[in-house]
Amino acid sequence: QVQLVESGGGSVQAGESLRLSCTISGYTWSTTNMAPVMAWFRQRPGQEREALAALYTRGGSSFYAASVEGRFTISQGHTKNTVFLQMNRLAPGDTAIYYCASGRSWDSQRWAHEGLYNFWGRGTQVTVSS
Repeated sequence: QVQLVESGGGSVQAGESLRLSCTISGYTWSTTNMAPVMAWFRQRPGQEREALAALYTRGGSSFYAASVEGRFTISQGHTKNTVFLQMNRLAPGDTAIYYCASGRSWDSQRWAHEGLYNFWGRGTQVTVSS
């Protein structure tokens, strides 16, 4: 059974940074134990879940939402079954529950669509105060 577990959330002041981690386990379709596509989403209070960043783990391509490009960076860890989201210059508007997701097929045109992803973590809370 595939499981994604997020960690690294917390409460910070505006302007500070956080690094979220997502560890995937049980992905038996690949010898690397890593899904081809990993992504981060968030859901802000009262809003729908939105895509932030996606990483094609086979080739290294990454995509970002305009709202976070230049501030957030998605990357794969050395252990290969972990993906990070480095978040810099956080603002109160970044307060949300952050989710990790994995997908089996890469589609650069649809990377922000939830339907591309098969498995989801339970989320980690990030709170940014002014």
